[in-house]
Amino acid sequence: MERDRSSAGGGAVFLTALAAVSQVLSFGYRVALSRTVGAEVMGLYQLLMPVYSVLLSLAAVGVTACASNLSAQYLALDNGRALEQLRRLCLGLLLTVTAVTAACVVWFYDPISVYLLGDARTQLGLVLLLPCALLTGVENIHKHLFYGAGLVRTPALTELAEQFIRAAAVLGLLWAFLPQNPERSVGLIVCGMVICEIFSAVTLTLLYRRRFAGVRTRGPGEARGALLRRMGGIALPVGATALLGNLMGAANAALIPRKLVEGGLERGAAVAQFGVVCGMTMPMLTLPTVFLGAVNLILVPRLARCAALGQRERARALAERALELVSALILPSMALMVVLGPDLAELMFGEPEAGRFLLPLAAAVALSGVQAVFRGVLNGMGRQGPAALVSLLCDGVQLAFVFTVPLPGVGIRGYVAGTLCACALEAGLCGWLARRALGVRLPLFRAVTAPGLAALLAGLTANLLLRCLKDSGLAALPACLAVLLYGAVLYLAALQAQGVTVKGLIRG
Repeated sequence: MERDRSSAGGGAVFLTALAAVSQVLSFGYRVALSRTVGAEVMGLYQLLMPVYSVLLSLAAVGVTACASNLSAQYLALDNGRALEQLRRLCLGLLLTVTAVTAACVVWFYDPISVYLLGDARTQLGLVLLLPCALLTGVENIHKHLFYGAGLVRTPALTELAEQFIRAAAVLGLLWAFLPQNPERSVGLIVCGMVICEIFSAVTLTLLYRRRFAGVRTRGPGEARGALLRRMGGIALPVGATALLGNLMGAANAALIPRKLVEGGLERGAAVAQFGVVCGMTMPMLTLPTVFLGAVNLILVPRLARCAALGQRERARALAERALELVSALILPSMALMVVLGPDLAELMFGEPEAGRFLLPLAAAVALSGVQAVFRGVLNGMGRQGPAALVSLLCDGVQLAFVFTVPLPGVGIRGYVAGTLCACALEAGLCGWLARRALGVRLPLFRAVTAPGLAALLAGLTANLLLRCLKDSGLAALPACLAVLLYGAVLYLAALQAQGVTVKGLIRG
């Protein structure tokens, strides 16, 4: 098993490469889905996704955090028997909580859809989400056991296969059964999700049994009571934070169309506008941020191992290098997306409105990338409680901004402003907590000044070049591709001129 473990940089590169393919496929699927079902069905689908997140946070988020953190510690101490105990307890808790939650949802699905989500057409999709959430929980527990062990290839390849199956299942079902009313169209989408989750859950369970067959019987194990206490110390703050945060997200999703209607929009137009911002613009902006998940999936288990072995200085160095890497990648990505976003939105979605609000939302995505690293540091060092409080505070700030949406002249801009303010506040507070917990500091030159100046230069020059190419008669797609290549090369050159190389960051 040790031979299969990647280095921090190499593992992040591998995960990023596969995640890039997966993200491109996922985004292509979302574009095809948007064009197939339209903005209104996408809006209904976006109303359901926070409910899906709530279901997962109730049953799975806390136990998957335990799987990643504690598996890293047990394997560092060569206690494979405790690893197997951990897996069984995680699955047992998942099944128990999911059963209770499913019973409540089935009993109250009508008032949930009508009064909480504000649209009765979400009923079918709401019920079909229940088996999807259970299967996703099983998949995520096994996936994070692999990540905790430092084994990144198996779950990453499985996730890539899952993306192909999801796209084929959902689009195949829509092709076979459309046209349908909006409620049934959403139900078909969720059915496709269930099919791909069946594949992932079964595959990762079988692969876990095979990969860890020689490890699960080694070591003394751990007393059930002690293991439950350790799991509770991680799962309760992480799960509670995720639950409350996703409840606020669900409230956001339900309130935004209502507040837009209060501001004067017709219901269908309000749902469509919500679907454009949350189902098109935000996924387009997060497309280049595939590396964030890879960095955190590598970082958190390694920090947990360092904590178990008392290697504080190594943990601090890992955290600071992760900040440098994330900043060096996310800043140019957002700069170029601000330039290319309007044309990309028109090309991919056929929806000019998807190119609005790119600058503030791109800034929010960049801040969320830095915040994700700080949060990973806190989770890896066992400081889930403070991180949870910060997350809840910032979710509350964003929710407060939603109530400005009906005001004259505000509209959906209130939601956008809330997203930016909440991301900025969370990044600042998590950074302060990470500095107190581990002494982590944001390396100003390598993480802010150098990539910031290089990204600004690349963005401004790319904007000028794009205008020139379009004015000369070049079509939008080849113009965007040329500008993207030019901007990336210019950014790397400007970064290297300041003495910072991505290769050096990855090796660190």
